[in-house]
Amino acid sequence: MSNNRSRRRKPQGKSPSRQWRRMDLHLHTPGSVDYQESTVSYLDILRQAELRGLDIIAFTDHNSVAGYATMRKEVERLLWLEELNRLDLEEKRRLDEYRRLLEKILVLPGFEFTATFGFHILGIFPQDSPISLLEHLLLTLRVPVESLSKGSATVGATADVLTAYRVINEAGGIVIAAHANSSNGVAMRGLDFGGQTRIAYTQDPNLHVLEVTDLDKRGRYTTRRFFDGSKPEYPRPMRCIQGSDAHRLMRENPSSKSLGIGDRVTEILLPEVSFEALANVLKGNDLSLTRPYRGPANPIDFVQLAREEGESIVQSFHASMAQRGGHQNHVLRDICAMANGNGGTIYIGVSANPKEKPVGVRDHNRAIDRLQTVISNRFTPEPDIHIDNLPSQGEQIVRVTVQPGQDKPYAIDDNLFYIRDDTETSQAVRDEIVQLIASPAETTSETEQEVLPPLPPIGHLAPKIGKTATNVVEPPRTGVEIVESEKRKGTYYHTVRDLRNGNLIKNVTRSSARKLWHYAITKVETDTPKPSDISWQGNIAVLDIRKKNDNVWYDLAMREGDKIHFFYGVTDSGLNDNWLSLIEKAH
Repeated sequence: MSNNRSRRRKPQGKSPSRQWRRMDLHLHTPGSVDYQESTVSYLDILRQAELRGLDIIAFTDHNSVAGYATMRKEVERLLWLEELNRLDLEEKRRLDEYRRLLEKILVLPGFEFTATFGFHILGIFPQDSPISLLEHLLLTLRVPVESLSKGSATVGATADVLTAYRVINEAGGIVIAAHANSSNGVAMRGLDFGGQTRIAYTQDPNLHVLEVTDLDKRGRYTTRRFFDGSKPEYPRPMRCIQGSDAHRLMRENPSSKSLGIGDRVTEILLPEVSFEALANVLKGNDLSLTRPYRGPANPIDFVQLAREEGESIVQSFHASMAQRGGHQNHVLRDICAMANGNGGTIYIGVSANPKEKPVGVRDHNRAIDRLQTVISNRFTPEPDIHIDNLPSQGEQIVRVTVQPGQDKPYAIDDNLFYIRDDTETSQAVRDEIVQLIASPAETTSETEQEVLPPLPPIGHLAPKIGKTATNVVEPPRTGVEIVESEKRKGTYYHTVRDLRNGNLIKNVTRSSARKLWHYAITKVETDTPKPSDISWQGNIAVLDIRKKNDNVWYDLAMREGDKIHFFYGVTDSGLNDNWLSLIEKAH
């Protein structure tokens, strides 16, 4: 493993060269056939970007680079006339204005490609990219020659989504899934089909960013929360940004759905305004380097945003990592559990309660070095982690980013194995340790389209890989199911199914069960509802909703013929669209 200390990011607040910059990477121009203002010039677009305080913009016309090419040709013509000393006063004014604005704003070429089945993908490229190269890429993606200058979103049969990701990425572009959570978006939110397709389209290694329309919203059902890495089938945390998708200079009125330039802006922390710096951040894994722009009076606190989202299978908080009082051991257990799972992020110096003021970590640089040494000495093998610090409300918070382990199982002090149960870390039992050893870490090649296998089927209800079913409800992806029970010498022994991965843990008793298992076993032994007493919605039902602070757990039921499956302790991260719809009705 490489030395992570050498890769530690410098503390925020102590890098004067890095500044928050504002960007809108989804702008249309008169080069798009559906642009709404035919008299708008490219200087008008640049002036409006300046008025909105933007540092970086991209022209992303539909299946075309005609808009960017037109602006570039105009500038080149003015420069040629200047060189020949043939500029009139109006042309000189325009050239001076172009110089001023292009010096102030980084304008990048790009396109919004329409892939098979109508999914939209943004490709963003360096400002000096030859127009012929970008048009060649569009031809490679099977955009017809006659469509290159039209700027139409409808271009017939083109390349598929995964091919588009690969082609744009291999050409050095930034790959962004446009308005991923809405119409023509690859996340397919709100649709009850395409589960495996959605996994492939949102987790492909050639995809860098999801553009979403709800980035500034809070709550359990936002797109950012859905793709935060907490779902077993979506283990890769995805960077989410926002863009205006402007088809006009300014929004007509506050209720209009057609936004103007800079109406949805993303801030990005950069050492310089350049394509290279932009690409390094957007293709990187530090999600704290971008945030929705809400005006200078309301900057986004990344740590506070994480606290408001709450603890999850991939996120935990510790007010201290002092050795006295066992705080350090609690941090180490979370690291071990996340390395044995899908990875995650641990924040130290702050509690999980977003209403409490952060306490911070004194001398955080020394604390980071000490924690790294403890991890190196006590873990077998050493997990792949990255430790740095972030500011929050005037305090420095230590952040530990844990990558999914490639050499499982990971142990503390040679023989202590831990796994993550949603918001809790528990010591692994025998069957879980066996499963960690038997299942080698998943690795995703650039050609793989399936990121994770589906949950082991319950009868015929779970669709097979690569197939889509419109009348099938998959089991939830968190919580537990008691698969079978057997009474021996007066004691019930249960087989528990972990809904995160389908693992079966046998011979669990009420006295030996950890917290969630104990709850499920108690319900099965004492309070299993009769089928006639359940309020079914089709073949699924909500049995109970339990709340504590900001945490919510659901007990659910699903019919499969004559058999009923009961799922206990399901959390929001385990709900697909069918279950989400049912939960919203129950609320």
